Amino acid sequence: MTKSAGSIRFILNDREIALDSLKPTATLLDFLRLERRLTGTKEGCAEGDCGACTVLVGRLSGDDLVYESVNACIRFTGSLNATHVVTVEHLAAKDGALHPVQQAMVDYHGSQCGFCTPGFVMSLYGLWLSKDNPGRADIEKALQGNLCRCTGYEPIIKAAEAVATARPDAVFDPILKVRTEITATLKAMRSGETITISDGDTSLIVPGHVAALANALAEQPSATIVAGSTDVGLWVTKQMRALNPVIFINGVEDLQSIRKTEDGLIIGAGVSYSAAFEAISTHYPAFGRMLDRLGGEQVRNMGTIGGNVANGSPIGDTPPPLIALGASVTLRSTSGQRTVPLQDYFIEYGRQDRKPGEFVESIFIPNLPKGDLFAVYKISKRRDEDISALCGAFRITLDSKNRVMYARIAFGGMAGTPKRAKTVEAALIGNPWSEETVTAAQPAFETDFQPLTDWRATAAYRMLTAKNLLLRFFLETSGERAELVRFEVV
Repeated sequence: MTKSAGSIRFILNDREIALDSLKPTATLLDFLRLERRLTGTKEGCAEGDCGACTVLVGRLSGDDLVYESVNACIRFTGSLNATHVVTVEHLAAKDGALHPVQQAMVDYHGSQCGFCTPGFVMSLYGLWLSKDNPGRADIEKALQGNLCRCTGYEPIIKAAEAVATARPDAVFDPILKVRTEITATLKAMRSGETITISDGDTSLIVPGHVAALANALAEQPSATIVAGSTDVGLWVTKQMRALNPVIFINGVEDLQSIRKTEDGLIIGAGVSYSAAFEAISTHYPAFGRMLDRLGGEQVRNMGTIGGNVANGSPIGDTPPPLIALGASVTLRSTSGQRTVPLQDYFIEYGRQDRKPGEFVESIFIPNLPKGDLFAVYKISKRRDEDISALCGAFRITLDSKNRVMYARIAFGGMAGTPKRAKTVEAALIGNPWSEETVTAAQPAFETDFQPLTDWRATAAYRMLTAKNLLLRFFLETSGERAELVRFEVV
């Protein structure tokens, strides 16, 4: 049995918490409701989809204190070291006066049955803290991860708009008045030492730096590494899997950086989708637009690009655009580092080119050459907060005569791994960028992919859609018009 060393320390509302006995798969939701009786945080879906369990987690980003909405149902308590957890119970003043966000929900009738209301309040409170005058698009983005079956959302949005334009200087707020003190306390909690906690036959490890992570994984090569837990959380809440040991890496500062070089971006494996959004949107706008549809705000605040890659899911949304951009992944262990092209990292379903003791340290995305055409298309049943049926990324280089000099096309959801469409690429290269070329290349998809039928889409739908996405890419990059291929069920 692993010997315990240290404790998980964080602030819950206005109290410091220290846990030296903790199961690695204990969720924040259960801790709040069962241990602390903070029952305003609800369990709805237990998979990070409905937002009823939304709380805020404040974390240090350098010297700054950043508050983000997260799903407590899939956030593990072991990942909370040196954070500030804020629940809906903390918003009202001691005399019972409601916070402006709460009062606006009352004034604009933003609640009916009330079950989802605390989650909406916390998402709007997170927006209120981070943006002085959010527009409607900002509000809708902040609420992507919150579902309501009663109000139709319009009263909630009106409440958010009202509170955005009325921010009196003397307003009571439980965070703003103590932000400096909270920041100092969290810095003291972030010691850099590795925390190890045993609870019966289970153990969890919170490495203080990247070298400690390598050592921990060398000692426990079968350990589950958890960054955002947006996927691993469901292994526990839906599949009832017992994970042991678990290594939590969301506090490893070495993995949190985004660096711009002459050749491109280097994104640490622990960088969340939200943290990466600005850099990716600036350098690869089409990729950034797709990130806005990856989960809800809570999922984007928790989930990481490194985790999406390391997990190796065939329907992960980031690998197709990364492959099309020519990205590579750097793996690290106690033996050192090695870098492999991302397209080669995925070997087969459930298997990646990652040796025992290795973990994803960073991802390098080359600059998009000036003049290259690039697009990403996510196809899902819902526009927002849904898993892809398929995701396609397209990149081509044209010469002065409008011929295709270079092509990289990658898809998720079309095979057991994210995969390039090399036969389609070959059919395009050397030919004019025209409707005739695209039409002639479409049948090549059937050589590159043999998609499966599942509850998200049929194989026929996936194949037809992939072909039509190539045509869509042509139409959007050429200004021409053409008829999409139609599919009739017989």
